[in-house]
Amino acid sequence: MGQVSPFGPRLFPIGVIEGWTDWGQDSGMRVNLITRPSRPTTSVAGTIPLLLTIRPACGIPGDYECHMDSAALLRLLRQQTDLPGYVLETFERRLHSPADARLLGVELSERVLTDIGYFID
Repeated sequence: MGQVSPFGPRLFPIGVIEGWTDWGQDSGMRVNLITRPSRPTTSVAGTIPLLLTIRPACGIPGDYECHMDSAALLRLLRQQTDLPGYVLETFERRLHSPADARLLGVELSERVLTDIGYFID
């Protein structure tokens, strides 16, 4: 039957989902990014004021909303993620539509999430 855990019997199988490649790296979190147009505020011409909702992709509670313009969001995604260009181009087109634009399962580092305000430093 195997060894008994000091924490009692296993009720659920335990396994590794992702391995650690470097303990010194900034850990990340997979999130869903949902945008909707915000009320017009002072913004640079050509940018769209947005209300950005950051939601944990795993389904646990933890939604966070912040105001950001489209240029700042796209710059952040280009610089801080490894999303392919075609994904970002499609997302950018959706930002200009009246419907909400969504990017699901985006890996963002703890540092980026803290800078945005998701984690309190």
